[in-house]
Amino acid sequence: MNRTAHLGMMVTLALIFSYIEVLIPIQLPIPGVKLGLANIVIVVVLYKWGFKEAFLVSTIRVIIAGFLFGNPMMILYSLAGCTLSIIAMSLIYKRNSFSIMGVSILGAIFHNIGQTLVAIIVLESFSIIYYSAILLMSALITGLIIGILAQQLMRMMKGIRD
Repeated sequence: MNRTAHLGMMVTLALIFSYIEVLIPIQLPIPGVKLGLANIVIVVVLYKWGFKEAFLVSTIRVIIAGFLFGNPMMILYSLAGCTLSIIAMSLIYKRNSFSIMGVSILGAIFHNIGQTLVAIIVLESFSIIYYSAILLMSALITGLIIGILAQQLMRMMKGIRD
């Protein structure tokens, strides 16, 4: 199977994970906190194919999921988050000094930073920055979980050729 077909399947898998997350009836007392299951796929794509492909899969997934399950504002917040996340993960991955869990945690942190920056601009209030401490703590937990799951998926994909 060629790279385009693999990446198309990864976009589809990320969309399925996004949909599953919409269906999970978890009511957290903290607005904006979610597990980010689609990021399992994004981390795997980064490790298997690189920055450009991970950015492409992430961006396509955000836009399609936004239209299917969200709204234009969700797309704006998610694009900012995924862009910063992919850049940060790619830079730290290239240094080869962090595990896949560390890369995932950093991605989750920068995703929240991107969304917080958009919220500050949209709401025209810098006070939203105080909320970011809660989001960053949740990013440590969700990033670790996503990293563990991505590592398991990478192990399962070892026999799959490009």
